[in-house]
Amino acid sequence: MSKQINVALIGNPNTGKTSVFNALTGLNQKVGNYPGITVEKKEGVCKLPRGVKAHIIDLPGTYSLNASSLDENVVIELLLNKKDKNHPDVAVVVSDVENLKRNLLLFTQIKDLKIPTILVINMSDRMAYKGITLDIACLEKELNTKIALISTRKNKGIQELKELITHYKELSTEPCLDASSIDSSYFDSLRKAFPNQLLYKLWLVITQDVNFGKTDRQTFEAVEDFKTKSTADLKRLQQKETIKRYQFINETLKKGQTIDLKTAKDLRIKLDRILTHKVWGYVIFGIILLTIFQAIYDWSSIPMDFIDGSFASLSEWIKNTLPPGAFTNLLAEGIISGLGGVVIFIPQIAFLFLFISILEESGYMSRVVFLMDRIMRRFGLSGKSVVPLISGTACAIPAIMATRNIESWKERLITILVTPFTTCAARLPVYLIIIALVIPEGRFLGFISYQALTLMLLYLIGFGAAVGSAWLLNKVMKFKSKSFFVVEMPNYKMPLFKNVALTVLEKTKAFVFGAGKIILAISIVLWFLASYGPGDKFNNAESIVTEKFASENLSKDELNQKIESHKLEHSFIGIAGHAIEPAISPLGYDWKIGIAIVSSFAAREVFVGTLATIYSVGSDEEETIKNRMAGEVNPILGGPLFNFASGISLLLFYAFAMQCMSTLAIVRKETNSWKWPVYQLVIMSTFAYIVALAAFQILK
Repeated sequence: MSKQINVALIGNPNTGKTSVFNALTGLNQKVGNYPGITVEKKEGVCKLPRGVKAHIIDLPGTYSLNASSLDENVVIELLLNKKDKNHPDVAVVVSDVENLKRNLLLFTQIKDLKIPTILVINMSDRMAYKGITLDIACLEKELNTKIALISTRKNKGIQELKELITHYKELSTEPCLDASSIDSSYFDSLRKAFPNQLLYKLWLVITQDVNFGKTDRQTFEAVEDFKTKSTADLKRLQQKETIKRYQFINETLKKGQTIDLKTAKDLRIKLDRILTHKVWGYVIFGIILLTIFQAIYDWSSIPMDFIDGSFASLSEWIKNTLPPGAFTNLLAEGIISGLGGVVIFIPQIAFLFLFISILEESGYMSRVVFLMDRIMRRFGLSGKSVVPLISGTACAIPAIMATRNIESWKERLITILVTPFTTCAARLPVYLIIIALVIPEGRFLGFISYQALTLMLLYLIGFGAAVGSAWLLNKVMKFKSKSFFVVEMPNYKMPLFKNVALTVLEKTKAFVFGAGKIILAISIVLWFLASYGPGDKFNNAESIVTEKFASENLSKDELNQKIESHKLEHSFIGIAGHAIEPAISPLGYDWKIGIAIVSSFAAREVFVGTLATIYSVGSDEEETIKNRMAGEVNPILGGPLFNFASGISLLLFYAFAMQCMSTLAIVRKETNSWKWPVYQLVIMSTFAYIVALAAFQILK
């Protein structure tokens, strides 16, 4: 990534930092992890005036440089380590106009590290609404910096911010607070012991080891005449520092900020009374969820049908156009059909991320977290556990990473172990194709479709399983722990179209390309296993089938279909499928579904791609995946293979089974042990098998 200026974007949560990042970088951004840890890292490139380029790194949200989590520690590590290639030339601290007092604490700390620092005051479009007036010139003088007053919603002030970044060398690096004023004798001895080090940097190094435990931060050589203070004394000095900073901030805001509540027009309190109500809050949340699932079905049906038909036509066109042979068959029956089984679900996945993004951007998701804390407490979890459980509806991997902010190890471990029960986007393709096959298209009460209702019930079952297993684990695990729940309620605001669009694009792309690589590889392997086999039964399939059906006067097409079916059954994949069939037939599955289940342990979404590959091998008809699956016959009971009993059994199996190797790997990394992911795999899969077995035996 080409760069000229390193820019660190820093700020408290809910200040609109992501909006500023998107406004500066647009599509020129990438997401990864910091080396060796699971904290997400967002970087981007911004074109500045005069052809200059800035490399912008969006740091995790933090309230101060007194670290209490891995996210906050990442911020401090980068700011303290000048040898880091991403060490900022300039820090851009994002604040919001309504919470300047709280936001300025972080600003003053960063400025005291003598890093050129720009203060961004975001959401300026809400100043009149909140009765706020700012004297920017006065604030710049008191804080000894440059201020960019911006509104990402109205796209105002971004160009001015770019100009300030370009001229960062002109910024003052004078600190806001004299660190030695906290305790003059202690800081004098510190200055003498380490004469070549920045005083406030030394202070942070010393205190962070107290707050966060062992770190990889560079340590300074011990000096004989310097005696460090006890943990209690250091914490007392930290509190004194915070008080002094707020005294400075209060004096500054008295001069540069005016708030006239008479002119304010705020509906937030009235809305919160309704949306966080102990009864109506849950009712409204339930209605919102049901509306989302109904929209996912209704809005995406047309693009899904188009994609499904297009892939079927493309496969048929390749067969008819390219010369017959193994490569053509691989392309048409393996790769195209396998990818078609994933691409078809892009509309629904995009709509799911769209709604989640809107709920987060509007500020409503924080109300959901607050609302659900009342329930979570009864099951041994805190409201902070709701964030991973809700974000698990997108993907369990980042959801498990989000548990880093849970201070209690017991609550964090329980949340990690139960999060895979929540219905992630990878389960969505399985749910949607099975629901379409076995649930009728009628509507409940005239406007809620049975299919949307079933999808919502599956989400609720997953959440119920997570909460229920958390209650059980809380009883079993005898760890002593105590935690407090704190959640910030951001203001309600209209979601920014650009932010929502970028989120949907980024998440959908990550899902498709992440799953696509696995599915492409598995599709090729499955096609090979389904197209070749050992022994005479496979190699002499044509003569065996012709002789067997000689008396039935089959047409050429019917005979070819019988031959291909015989070859598939005696191929490598057919032999493997028949080997596991005794274990899965009590659940209502045949050997083809068995192969799909086994292959989907790599990733759940592989299930549909696997069936698409298996069913398309040898098929000469231009049929969609759904039609091929609907035409399958149960070899034992007769009738459709995908009926109500087997469909519900399969849905429940996927609701509870632990079928994601990536999730197991991240659990291993977060818990630093293979014990917990192995427990997850065995217990969840066994539970899924028992529930699916019971469901089929009762409903058949």
